[in-house]
Amino acid sequence: MKIENVVCPFCGCLCDDIVVEVEDSRITAVKNACASGRSLFLNAHTQAVQPKVNGEEVDWPQAIDAAARILNDAASPLIYGLSSTASEAQRKAIALADLLGATIDSTSSVCHGPTTIGIQNQGEPTCTLGEVKHRADLLIFWGCNPAEAHQRHFSRYSALAKGKLTPNGRKDRTVVVVDVRPTASSRRADIFLQVRPGCDFEVLAALRALLKGQHLDVDEVGGVGVVQLQDLVERMKSCRFGVIFFGMGVTQTGGKHLNVAELLALVAELNAYTRFTTMPMRGHGNVAGADSTLTWQTGYPFAVNFARGYPQYNPGEFTAVDVLARGEADAALIIASDPVAHFPRQAAQRLSQIPTIVLDPEINLTAQVARVMLPTAIYGVSAAGTAYRMDNVPLPLKKVVESPRPTDEQVLDWMIERVKTCLA
Repeated sequence: MKIENVVCPFCGCLCDDIVVEVEDSRITAVKNACASGRSLFLNAHTQAVQPKVNGEEVDWPQAIDAAARILNDAASPLIYGLSSTASEAQRKAIALADLLGATIDSTSSVCHGPTTIGIQNQGEPTCTLGEVKHRADLLIFWGCNPAEAHQRHFSRYSALAKGKLTPNGRKDRTVVVVDVRPTASSRRADIFLQVRPGCDFEVLAALRALLKGQHLDVDEVGGVGVVQLQDLVERMKSCRFGVIFFGMGVTQTGGKHLNVAELLALVAELNAYTRFTTMPMRGHGNVAGADSTLTWQTGYPFAVNFARGYPQYNPGEFTAVDVLARGEADAALIIASDPVAHFPRQAAQRLSQIPTIVLDPEINLTAQVARVMLPTAIYGVSAAGTAYRMDNVPLPLKKVVESPRPTDEQVLDWMIERVKTCLA
């Protein structure tokens, strides 16, 4: 059986032109996907099936009971992850956090959390990827490497894509890459500006000054010559439709949200001359959905605490790394994430010291230290749902094969009901 127009849930591009062939409830071929997406679909049948408690296989009611008791007994539970699951499951996770008086945080806090703070401070002149494909003639990739991290971004949405006003694709566009080192993306660019590490804010401030006609009494800023910066400003002012895509090279270097606010201010000021927009390069398949779902459920995009019976928001206080590093969390529910592999050492060690529950299709490093492991279906492969593309456009995810494992949404529903029973 051939299933067309499947959405690949691997990264924030959410490519929706995937063709999947299924025989005997197993995916045998995948067309149009990148290497990462193809691997996700073809290896979907290899994941674990049976839940475990303290390393021993148990049935689902026992596993749910153990997880509910851990969360119910905790004084300060943490729910973290959310970016690689469907928005329907994200809603259930928020409901569980509300019920428990827990802290809930997404992976945004360690990637594009500063982007959200910058947007809250400055506003966001943005667009959809469809507008980029059809209109943009100047593409600037700042602190990101889509050629390797978002492998079909160039061909589907940006540099190589052919649109109504860009019928010749790459020939109709100028591509600029700004980064601290040469990358696969910079090798494909027309212009590469190599910024000194930690100097993104200075370069952005210099661009704003040049845009306003101010003279700079220096030859270079942040490792980039003023002549090069002036040339970039003229290109930005004279383009038909420009866009700056930016990644963690901007958000997770010195300055963080201040870098983002400066970039957003630059883009806003460019709109006095032409149409100019910006967009963060979101990594995980539904990390944009985690921000959106948390926002319309609680009013806040990440780092939300329900301890007082209502949602509170404070990055640095309620972000997962900080809650764990300070030793405040006494239990954790990790959903579709692997913080032990990626968090700073002190925060990661805390997860091995407290009772931790993991909902994930994979047996990752966090699952190996978890008290309870709950293997679930892969959203977009063996579970349907909704995901938000990096431009915040929601897309429906198909279920292309059956799975013996329940979905994240089902497991969280069971946990909510069991916690209610424990609280009664």
